Amino acid sequence: MMFYMPAKVYEEKNAVLNHAGEIKGVGTKALIVTGKNSAKACGALSDITKALSDTPFVVFDEIEENPSIETVMKAREIGVSENVDFVIGIGGGSPMDAAKAIALMICNGERDESLLYDKSAETKALPVVAVPTTCGTGSEVTGASVLTIHEKRTKAGIPHKIFPVLSLVDAKYLRSASLDIIKNTSVDALAHLVESVINSHASPFSLMCAENGLAMWSRVKEPLITGNITDADYDFLMHSSVLAGMAIAHAGTSIPHGLSYAVTYELGVPHGRACGIFLANYLKAARANGLENEVDVVLALLGFSSEDHLSEFMDMLFGKTEISKEILENAALKLSENKAKLAYSPFAVNYEMLCEIAGVGDGSV
Repeated sequence: MMFYMPAKVYEEKNAVLNHAGEIKGVGTKALIVTGKNSAKACGALSDITKALSDTPFVVFDEIEENPSIETVMKAREIGVSENVDFVIGIGGGSPMDAAKAIALMICNGERDESLLYDKSAETKALPVVAVPTTCGTGSEVTGASVLTIHEKRTKAGIPHKIFPVLSLVDAKYLRSASLDIIKNTSVDALAHLVESVINSHASPFSLMCAENGLAMWSRVKEPLITGNITDADYDFLMHSSVLAGMAIAHAGTSIPHGLSYAVTYELGVPHGRACGIFLANYLKAARANGLENEVDVVLALLGFSSEDHLSEFMDMLFGKTEISKEILENAALKLSENKAKLAYSPFAVNYEMLCEIAGVGDGSV
């Protein structure tokens, strides 16, 4: 077993202002990386600027959903020209993932964008501080950074593992998010939890995080459907997201995530919703391949009676998502060629089985 958790995490009310001294201690000038609106609307950007007080900073607020390599490189130029020595990512997975990639590129100012996916290169990055404002990605506790590669019409994680040195988690930032954002990001966390249990890299430590996260997530099923979300529910959502991040930091994501990327790229389906489409069939495939006990644990902790019950819940949460057979088959084909991602499946997977999980198989697998 191995448990590597280098991010220092504070999960508490007013976490940013409570730990202002530690934030300022990370460096002498910050590049704040965020999107256009959410960090401002929820108060996180204001809290960070107050916490920095007399520490200089520059704001880059152009991170799009599913951030691209091009945006990372644009932010890198600003960071280099401003001579920053640490990066603060505020937002959901997009700004936090981008902040890690930007920290890598600033620290390697002489390299071009090929460094991002250069597996042979040493990982040297500026320190990163993470402030999550959604309840899905878990990026505040992982080394992962997933970027959009327009050339390949997909998304992929960079091989460099860049953990934040400091993560400040406060559920109050969820209150200004729309119900759609809460639903989409919370299902991303659910996918992280499920995929880290049904996973070839699962260990007692990662399962400790995942199983606790699943039990916590089960408490918000009804509020997600009704939209009547209390402050306690926001706490549950944020805490389950952090636990899910800790789980995938060790186990990694598997088939549902791998299938989701093409759906998100081609149709613009939000990442969490796209992952959720494939969860029930992934559990069915796991059961059919000897993982009955693991599947039963997942369903019991979530309070679902069967994989079909989980599928029905997803339909209640989002409605039916119409995806063409062509897109789903293409997603399965791309994933069948991704040996690194397939290695996280605890059972052997081929193109035909991926089509079954995607919902376009012939039923023979």
